[in-house]
Amino acid sequence: MATTEKPTTEAAEALPRDYTLRLRRFDPESGEAPYWEEFVVHLEPHRSVLEGILQAKGDTDGSIGIRCSCRAAICGSCGTRINGRPGLACNTHLESALERSKDGTITVEPMGNMPVIKDLIVDMDAVHWKKQRRVTPWLLPQEPMPEKEHVVPREAMVDVTQAMACIQCGACVSDCLSMEVDPLFIGPAALAKAYRFVGDPRDAKHEERLEDLANDPHGIYDCTHCFKCIEACPKGVAPMNQIMRLRRIASQDHDIVDKNDGSRHEHAIVDHVRKWGTLNEAQLIPDSKGGKLHPKTAQELMGSLPVVATALLRRKVTPRTALIHHKTPNQDQIRRIYDEVGAREERVELNLYVTQADEEETPAESPRTQDQQLGETGSPRPQASTADAIPETES
Repeated sequence: MATTEKPTTEAAEALPRDYTLRLRRFDPESGEAPYWEEFVVHLEPHRSVLEGILQAKGDTDGSIGIRCSCRAAICGSCGTRINGRPGLACNTHLESALERSKDGTITVEPMGNMPVIKDLIVDMDAVHWKKQRRVTPWLLPQEPMPEKEHVVPREAMVDVTQAMACIQCGACVSDCLSMEVDPLFIGPAALAKAYRFVGDPRDAKHEERLEDLANDPHGIYDCTHCFKCIEACPKGVAPMNQIMRLRRIASQDHDIVDKNDGSRHEHAIVDHVRKWGTLNEAQLIPDSKGGKLHPKTAQELMGSLPVVATALLRRKVTPRTALIHHKTPNQDQIRRIYDEVGAREERVELNLYVTQADEEETPAESPRTQDQQLGETGSPRPQASTADAIPETES
């Protein structure tokens, strides 16, 4: 009599099982408000959430709206929110999505900060692509053009590789807190695209681009450093890092003093930490607006009175601490860091996206001393190949 062998634990884990998808539905033609609907799909754990949605669409309800372009060279179109977090439906395994679920149901809804067309489909053109066009997303070359190819230093192109890795999925736009408060904010995806050209030595309009983005009240100084775009990006573009670099290049390389007082505000924070180790809230507004007697200072202080009054009532601030700001105990060490960095002839900016050394440059093949591996400023220079700079993702 033949016996049936039980599958191993690994094989059992790979067998198809039921997953419950809770989809947010919305049909503008029906006139009804958005609602939730659940679908049960039967797939292997390693299958993607997108495959689950497509199975529900194919087997249960063909009216489910989902945008996807897999194998059509338009990766990134299936961006959604899965269990409240933005991501690519094709790059999120059912099992991993289930592990992040609180109630055993995989919740899928459309991305935020963009109008919903139907179900999981959002109007990318109304927000995402409109903001992309705002930053002039193409090269503005020098004139006259070189007769031969324009040779660009390898380091310069490695630097912009991070911004070039963007697949325009809109995940960072979906989770941007600044855009929730100010829908006119240019946004993380568009500003990362702007750095792609500001960091390209072939572009001849660096200063003009930065002047425009710095003086726009919804430009580079409208970012609140919430890190949401860095967490959301499936390709490691880190849009907030690119925005910070746009700010530094604008204020330090081109001495752009914007009408939004963004550069003054950043310099005030740096000076306060150097002087006291912490921010002097009472002095921060005057230093950011051009001085105690500047008309902007009085206007800003008047607008801040309710906040100050609340802080005093709740004893988060006392008149003594507001007037006499204390220094941190290790202020000498903080000042030493400032002096050491300020003494460097060249500002060191490392794109944190590039971290690995070239595979061909092994210690045996290229025996260099530590002094040779350090740059002129004393900081290690990153080495990276194109393969290192563009991580692969599963789909």
